[in-house]
Amino acid sequence: GRLGLLAFFFALVTGVPLGVLSALKQNSLLDYVSLLISTVGVAVPTFVTGLLALIVFGTTLKWISISSNDWNTFTPYIAPGLVLGLASMSFITRITRTTLLEVKRQDYIRTARAKGLNERMVILRHMMRNSLIPIVTIIGPGLVDLITGSVITETIFSIPGIGNFFVTSLFQRDYSMIMGTTLVYATLIIFVNILVDLSYGLLDPRIRA
Repeated sequence: GRLGLLAFFFALVTGVPLGVLSALKQNSLLDYVSLLISTVGVAVPTFVTGLLALIVFGTTLKWISISSNDWNTFTPYIAPGLVLGLASMSFITRITRTTLLEVKRQDYIRTARAKGLNERMVILRHMMRNSLIPIVTIIGPGLVDLITGSVITETIFSIPGIGNFFVTSLFQRDYSMIMGTTLVYATLIIFVNILVDLSYGLLDPRIRA
């Protein structure tokens, strides 16, 4: 849970601003760098980036321990959190960029600028708000995926998380643990999907009506 939340926070606070800047600065150097990072993040598997992080931050720079960590503290979760959140961050960046580029070409954006609104107001009140529904749609399931799908990352970094316990219970045929974990995962998915559906009404008055 702690690892998934950290990965989700990293993916959200990095992916959305990077996608926004990429869309506003289309065909610039920033846009190309953003597309390169997001493409690599989606294409490279988690076990590859996890092993590279261990080599670079654990063996070369010695910023993290590769043998034992105190998982009751926050610091050991930083590297695996970044590794786990990289793919989601890349996906959020691409979706945000694509959605904003589509909204940016709409007639009401040109009308808002023609009315004399400053660019920040146009971006925040008109472009961003009307772009949030596709972004929220992928963020909801993405949060559940990060919380429940951290098995590989937990195995690489030897994190005693729920994903690691779930895999261990499968090998040991601990059916009580398997059913309990599955129930927790299912409850999380249902709860997050309900929150996503409720957020649609807050973002778009037409849905609320």
